[in-house]
Amino acid sequence: MRPVSVSVRDVAERASVSVGTVSNVLNRPEKVAPATVERVMRAIDELGFVRNDAARQLRAGRSRTIGLVVLDARNPFFADVASGAEGRAAGRGLAVLLANSDETSAREDTYLSLFEEQRAFGVLVTPVSEDLRRLRRLRERGIPVVLVDRESSDATFPSVSVDDVAGGRLAAQHLLDLGRQRLAFVGGPAGIRQVADRLRGAQQAVAATPGAILEPVVTRSLTVQEGREVGRRLRERPPGERPDAVFAANDLLALGILQSLVMVGDLRVPEDIALIGYDDIDFASAAVVPLSSIRQPASLLGETAVDLLLREVAEPESSHERSIRFRPELVVRASTLR
Repeated sequence: MRPVSVSVRDVAERASVSVGTVSNVLNRPEKVAPATVERVMRAIDELGFVRNDAARQLRAGRSRTIGLVVLDARNPFFADVASGAEGRAAGRGLAVLLANSDETSAREDTYLSLFEEQRAFGVLVTPVSEDLRRLRRLRERGIPVVLVDRESSDATFPSVSVDDVAGGRLAAQHLLDLGRQRLAFVGGPAGIRQVADRLRGAQQAVAATPGAILEPVVTRSLTVQEGREVGRRLRERPPGERPDAVFAANDLLALGILQSLVMVGDLRVPEDIALIGYDDIDFASAAVVPLSSIRQPASLLGETAVDLLLREVAEPESSHERSIRFRPELVVRASTLR
């Protein structure tokens, strides 16, 4: 038996009011007398009326949903970004839908198309590559876009980010200040802007230190599994060919490297190899050897991204600040200090 569909007109008849009054109760209750609101709400409960938000959104031309596309939803850093965005959006009556591009352009395009079809209120995205044509098309079709954890290379998109070049310098300089001379930078794919910027910052610090060298070790992804594989390869090197310090492009890589180095027991962290990560996720401080890291204000990134999006919707032609960059912070723990 098919369920009976209850309409706004049915509610109006049950409550003995006009259809316009029911609409006001649903959308602008402050304009309706409290007794009338109560009568309409009682009719809604009795009839089991469910409003058709999809139809309402189509009429309005914009939904109440924000799309958030991140590089890796399994990374606690992006979970914290999402939490910040969701909290800020909820206060404005908006919902956040999280999408995982898994560091692939094809999946990113799929989700961007989906949010376009749903007429999203806006999209927050950490792009996989430097090619932003898909995002430009989205904006041209009336959906505002804010870059998260990335700056727009041509300043055409609002963005909220952290200075990753400065963060890379900070990490490498910390290792150099400990007297380490043979550094390895672990991260990839190289096309991810954050990875490239962190490497560039590390290279700047090493270049300014006589006798120091930096070896880039490219990975296929920024995961614990990739870190374990790098750690295994480092263990298998002759002692004289190993780095005495490793800077990993994120904490997941660093934790994988740490696991691989300590599981056999023939290498000690930090005595043989000092290790620092990036992001300062909660698991960093809970590792068997607490992990030094470069802290990013993840929740604040999400909150600020929603603020920028709301400004773009309210004042698309405004000259308000459209690019906000935070400074990273060094957090020192046992993986670099004895």
